Amino acid sequence: MTVFAADYAGASVRPSPNHGERAGGLKPDMIILHYTGMGTADGALSWLCREESQVSSHYFVHEDGRVVQLVPEGRRAWHAGKSSWAGETDINSCSIGIEIANPGHPGGLPDFPDKQIEAVAELCRDCGARWNIPPERVLGHSDVAPIRKVDPGENFPWEKLHAGGVGHWIDPTPISGGRFFQLGESGQPIEALQSMLSLYGYNIEITGIFCERTKGVVEAFQRHFRPQLVDGIADFSTIDTLHRLLKAMPKYS
Repeated sequence: MTVFAADYAGASVRPSPNHGERAGGLKPDMIILHYTGMGTADGALSWLCREESQVSSHYFVHEDGRVVQLVPEGRRAWHAGKSSWAGETDINSCSIGIEIANPGHPGGLPDFPDKQIEAVAELCRDCGARWNIPPERVLGHSDVAPIRKVDPGENFPWEKLHAGGVGHWIDPTPISGGRFFQLGESGQPIEALQSMLSLYGYNIEITGIFCERTKGVVEAFQRHFRPQLVDGIADFSTIDTLHRLLKAMPKYS
């Protein structure tokens, strides 16, 4: 692919061949954040720009805050894979994908440098303003692909991003004792939990049975919104945090 003009003024351009048309006239209405999960930023960027990888993203953010654009925003980058959110299953066609250089779980979940997070926040603000993307649709790969994906990980500082004007966040309810729900349980409280997760956007079937899928979705929620403990158990902290997030969403308030 030939060099194109960057959509984001702060980005340099390094074209990836891995992209296509956005399906059905869809336009970006969400931003998906990833970590690279590789040992070096240069190696990850090179992989995203190689045809044989069959993966790409619109943007790549280095540890020092440098931003590189790989695919024009008008095109469909290949970053989300099999995923779903709020009933939409072609996430690649309706999203902007941002890869953040970080070794992630394979590298022991190192911290994301402040300069990098500041750059991600500025990039998200710019994309969000141009495409009118609401805060609650700035998500992690693990949100749209629970169980299958765990990035950008429980060490990603969503609260710092929110302080920079990006994303949906409330301080999680402190972890305490009390009733909790876990794998194998069933009943109306499980149905209510599944309904709330579905209402927020997670892909979960409302069955009233706390199955493996439910556990994985709870883990994905915790990884983003209650990262102090990611165990797939729906304790009071998890359920109350979810309830408060739903109340804070404009369309439900």
